[in-house]
Amino acid sequence: ISFSSVTLALLDAANDRDPVVQEQVRKSILTLGNQQPDKVLSMCQDYLLKHPKLVVGHRVVILQTIELVVKSRIDDISYPKIKSVIQLASDEMTKSKEVVPEWQQAASNILVAVGNKYINDIMEEILHKFQPGVLPHFFVVQTLANLSDSNVYGMVPFLNAIMGTMLPMLGMTKQDNMKWVFSSALCHFSESILEYLANLDKAPDPTVRKDTFSSEIYSAYDILFNSWIQSRESKLRLTVAEALGSMSHLMAHDKLEEQLPKLLPTILGLYKKNSEHYIISKVRPSSPFHNYRKCLVEVNRSTSYSVQVHMLFPPLWTVSILCSVKTWKCVIYLPVQVKKRVVQVISAMAHHGYLELEGGDLLVRFIIQHCALPDNYHVQTTVLWPMLLCYLTPNQYANATTPLCKSLILLANKKQTAQEPNFIIDFNAQGVNAAFPFRCRGHGAPSLSLLHTISTNIHPKAEPLWENEIPKLVNYLEGLLKYTTVMYFLYRCIGVILQQCYNKELVRKQLQEILISTRHNDAIERTGVAMGIGLCASSHLDGTLEKLEEFGKSDAFRKASGIFGLLKDKNEVDVEKMKSTLILCYGYVALHAPEDKLLTRIDSDILHNISKNFNTKCVFASLYMCLCVCILIHSVGLIAKAISKSVRKQGYLFSRKQELMGVMMDFIKAEPTDVMRTPVRYLVLTTCANLINLDPPLTENENFDLLKTCLNGVYGLPTVDTPDKQREVRIKYAYTFTALHELLRNVLARDLSPDGLQSVFKHIESWLSSGQDHERERAVKTTAELLQFYLDNLRVKNLVIFHNLGALVGRLAPRCTDPNPEVRRAAIDCVYRLMYIQLRYEGFSLDYKDDSVEGLLDVREKLSNPDHSVLYKTCSELTKIISKRLPQQQLSTLLFMLYDGLVDSQSNCSRASSVILNTLLKNRGAEMLEVLHNRLQVIGEEQVKMAIGQSILILATQHLQTVVNTLVAYPLPYDSWSCEMWIALGADSTLALQIMEMIIEKLNVMVPYVDKKESMLRPGLTKVATSQPLAMTCALREMMLSGQSADAVAYLFPKLFSALLVRLGSSVGVQLPKDLNSNNICVSLCCVLRVAVEALRILLGRAQLDTVMKPLDQEGAWDKMKDPQQHTTGVTLLSRAMAKHAGPRLPAIVESLCPSLCNIYECQRITVTAFFSELLNHHVVTELMILDMLMNNMMERITDTCGTVRMLAVRGLGNIAVGSPEKVNKYAKELLAAMSSGMEENDDPGKLITLEAMSGMSKILLYLDQKNVHLLVVYIFMKIKPFLENENDEIRCASIMLLGNLSKFGSGEPVFKDQIHNVLVSLLLHLSDPNPQVVKACKYAMRICAPVIGSEQISAMFQNHLLEEKGLHHGEFINDLTKYLIQDFPGMLNFYHITVIQFFKSNWAEIRASAAMFIGKKKKLFYSIF
Repeated sequence: ISFSSVTLALLDAANDRDPVVQEQVRKSILTLGNQQPDKVLSMCQDYLLKHPKLVVGHRVVILQTIELVVKSRIDDISYPKIKSVIQLASDEMTKSKEVVPEWQQAASNILVAVGNKYINDIMEEILHKFQPGVLPHFFVVQTLANLSDSNVYGMVPFLNAIMGTMLPMLGMTKQDNMKWVFSSALCHFSESILEYLANLDKAPDPTVRKDTFSSEIYSAYDILFNSWIQSRESKLRLTVAEALGSMSHLMAHDKLEEQLPKLLPTILGLYKKNSEHYIISKVRPSSPFHNYRKCLVEVNRSTSYSVQVHMLFPPLWTVSILCSVKTWKCVIYLPVQVKKRVVQVISAMAHHGYLELEGGDLLVRFIIQHCALPDNYHVQTTVLWPMLLCYLTPNQYANATTPLCKSLILLANKKQTAQEPNFIIDFNAQGVNAAFPFRCRGHGAPSLSLLHTISTNIHPKAEPLWENEIPKLVNYLEGLLKYTTVMYFLYRCIGVILQQCYNKELVRKQLQEILISTRHNDAIERTGVAMGIGLCASSHLDGTLEKLEEFGKSDAFRKASGIFGLLKDKNEVDVEKMKSTLILCYGYVALHAPEDKLLTRIDSDILHNISKNFNTKCVFASLYMCLCVCILIHSVGLIAKAISKSVRKQGYLFSRKQELMGVMMDFIKAEPTDVMRTPVRYLVLTTCANLINLDPPLTENENFDLLKTCLNGVYGLPTVDTPDKQREVRIKYAYTFTALHELLRNVLARDLSPDGLQSVFKHIESWLSSGQDHERERAVKTTAELLQFYLDNLRVKNLVIFHNLGALVGRLAPRCTDPNPEVRRAAIDCVYRLMYIQLRYEGFSLDYKDDSVEGLLDVREKLSNPDHSVLYKTCSELTKIISKRLPQQQLSTLLFMLYDGLVDSQSNCSRASSVILNTLLKNRGAEMLEVLHNRLQVIGEEQVKMAIGQSILILATQHLQTVVNTLVAYPLPYDSWSCEMWIALGADSTLALQIMEMIIEKLNVMVPYVDKKESMLRPGLTKVATSQPLAMTCALREMMLSGQSADAVAYLFPKLFSALLVRLGSSVGVQLPKDLNSNNICVSLCCVLRVAVEALRILLGRAQLDTVMKPLDQEGAWDKMKDPQQHTTGVTLLSRAMAKHAGPRLPAIVESLCPSLCNIYECQRITVTAFFSELLNHHVVTELMILDMLMNNMMERITDTCGTVRMLAVRGLGNIAVGSPEKVNKYAKELLAAMSSGMEENDDPGKLITLEAMSGMSKILLYLDQKNVHLLVVYIFMKIKPFLENENDEIRCASIMLLGNLSKFGSGEPVFKDQIHNVLVSLLLHLSDPNPQVVKACKYAMRICAPVIGSEQISAMFQNHLLEEKGLHHGEFINDLTKYLIQDFPGMLNFYHITVIQFFKSNWAEIRASAAMFIGKKKKLFYSIF
């Protein structure tokens, strides 16, 4: 196997996913590369170039292999190959503009490896991609940084130029990753320069100096320090800090001295932001230690970071400082690891007796000081007796008292047990610092225990006394809660003393001393001062108020600007703190002031001065102002509490109540809704709870705003049930909700009535259906608290109805199945209390126990089971209890609320509402369809909609007539929710059957419309639909949309079809009532005719008559039915489709429709007659044996008062010739009489009846026997003759066709022959009629009449030339015919002549022209013959 094949195979294998395989491939290729480096590098290079789309991992392995070969054999690689490798690595590194670390780092490493020897070639390539004014690629900068590390002496000469190019780029950099790489590069550059300068003897250019780079370094420092160090990205901050530390060594000395006061606080500030301190600790600017100390002193005065300063010093250096600096302040700067080692050393020295040597006390002091450190630096160690006693009294070691006492107790017990002589100590002037038991981590109890142990050292007589008393004191202290600070207690003591003092001047001086000497920034001390001054005011109100006002005007409240304004902010804060103390003092003064004097001083002295000292314009200008707000709120609350106590004995209207309530509301609104950082909410709620008790009472709107603001500000807070929440936050939450409940109780107490309860509850109820578990839980628990308060304080003196019981139960009962078990339990408690409140209103005593209500406690236990089926079953039991105790008049309100609960955000509760609802409907049978309708409008869950439908069915089962009447009375057009209710009724086939029969019965007897005069200016009446039949038609339409209604529809199909067909007829030309007609949308949705057509169509679909509907759809029958002008045509198409595809259903339909033919409404008779008329056109009626019934009805309609009905009846009679031709002779007499009567119709303006009569006569003549017609031929002929010249084309055509059909019965009859000759001229002339159908009719009639004329030549001519589809040369035909007429009928020529002349006045020019031609031909032939 060749070298190349092996190498290529290894390059292919580099794509393996296993890291072990990749590592082995690299090693194998390196082995080959060590043998033939140029060849291997060439193959690697060619492989990368030939495979530009290699996956990144494969590419990285090959690049790493190149790096290994270069590092291993760089001296043996040819220069051309080095150049190509540099080019390849450079291209690979910058090929992608996006940063792909693994790939680009591998390429960069190649350049760094090559740069160890060929730095000039590397720099030539890289500087091409490091051009001024253009941000370079990330890894170009990274490569430069790494090169400065790997080849210090080669890179430093280039750095001045590189930094000169880089500086403008720093200002252009916006991305954090580029800032990071520039910072890292500057750090590396600085360290390389420092290394270069430290080894100038080895450097190629020993003339390089530090100041060569100072200018560029300072420029870069300025950008990094002023802009980049404050970045939000911690990684960038740390890199910048490290860079600043390295760069500071290259800065000019004066520049560094200038920057140190700013640099050190900034670096120390990073400890607050970063958990990683190592990099920050490396930032040790090059400067003498005294400069550090000077800067650090300034830092320690204004910052809290001094505990971290030790990170700036090397540990050994810190120990040396520890040994040399007597103040021992620097001891706290040691790292924890160093402290541990020092403690271990001291402990080891103690075991060997070294602590007894000179300086041992310093080491013991070191231990004691670290025992006194804050808790996170607490170190337990062993110390010696009795040296530790010396550290009990100095105040600076007070925090170490507890461990000292424990150690001393241990040592004392050991020495006492061993009876060591040094146990007895001579204290002389020694003292013990154990005066305040709860200070310094509660050192009181350990101090007493120590005294008990060493009592014999104190005094021989102390032992028996302390043996008895000290254990009691220790038990007392251990059981006593930590009270506060000593100063708090002392100020209160002073207040009590001043309260008893009668020397007013002394009181004034002491008050002045208290106000001046107080540390106003200490919250506990401030409270103590305020309480002390308040206690003093109980005896010296006037003097105290005067002193407070005087203090508020003193120089202490003037804001000093400081030197150049530098201390301005600090002074402003101090002044605001003093104002806060003053405001709080006024609150406690009011609280303790004599009740008979307080009310006269509230406005003028107390509130007036508070408002002067509180600047509302800058309430939230600083963090401290939050404290000011809290103090103001607390003070106002104290004032309200004081006033409420005073007004018990005297009436008082607090005029500023509304103003203060408004301020409180502004405070709570300003609080963030997603977090509780301050006690503002708790204080505001407490203050409002006190203010609400005062007169005047709030208006309804003010009360509304108060409750809404407070509840929204508290209920919306996020839950605290997460591990990261601190105990303090939980306590704030608990206090806040307690204060909220107190406020709500006070509001309710002012109006302890059903109305008052409702006014509070309406603000809570919206939270009951919140999507958040904790919000629902808060709302239900608050409600339970309020109901318990209401029940406990209810005193029924007069007859009062608990009118909102139903509303409250309806809101709370569904919550008994809430997903949150806490909500379920609280909800059942609410229902339990509501039931007892109702019993109280009914007159039962407070201690009365109702068995059914007590059953709710058992239900409460069952609700702990989260299983849905158990919950709903339990919910049904709950409903039965509620139903038993709920008054009748409350039932409708309860149902209304339950319907509202059907759209609850929690599906459990919405389903519970439906369970309660159905249980109530079964038990109480309420009539609440309107509420159901309203609730359907907002229900989205299908399962809940089904439950609503079930409720409607239950209600309809019990009260069918009422339900139907109520739903029918809903306004039209029905909205979608009304439609859903009808559909729900259609879902039960039995119920649907009853409702449909009821509606059919009413439709058959109700007035479909009324005639109204539309306008006084317009003649005639307008048909206006009546509402009920229209609504019932809509109802039928919606019910039939339910698939479950199919059985009812199948059973009632004939009656439904008949009723809807009649209704369809009743809707033709009928307008909507005015209340609907005024709305165009309603017109489009609820057109009277359209509703009937749609109902009929849905009926056919539900009856599965698709074969009927298909031709109706294809022929546009539905649209024709809706069009009054084509209505009968549409009904005809419907009848035709039914006859063809639904024959078996027709007998019952015809039977149901027959009574409608006698209705008084013409429109109904027209529709039914049109339907029957078309049925006679089909043989199926004979097969179904309903022909006689139809014929009898049609014969009766011949005399109908309505012309359209008569016309349709005549048409139907004529249709028998098509549908049942074999029955024509059976009804010959009746048919001929009807047709003849029709042709004689006088009340027929449009001659439609005549037309139908002639058309029908033509059809029946085809099937009548000779015997039935021969006596009437001439009579019929005489009836036809006047219509031959009728202007109506259809009538002319029909009369001519009838003439032709009649002629077969006139053969051999001389009289009929004469009649044919009488009309022959008319027929000949109409061969040129402008209407083609008339021309065809003439040809047909003349062919049929030809044998009757009596001329074989004319007959042959008619048969040969008068073909319907054959053209006719009229002139030649008339010429030849005239010849035969002259020859065969010379006696008739004069009659023909006179007859033709009459046509000169014809209405048609073609006829007149033909008449003139006929005369001319006749004259010419006549003269030629004679």
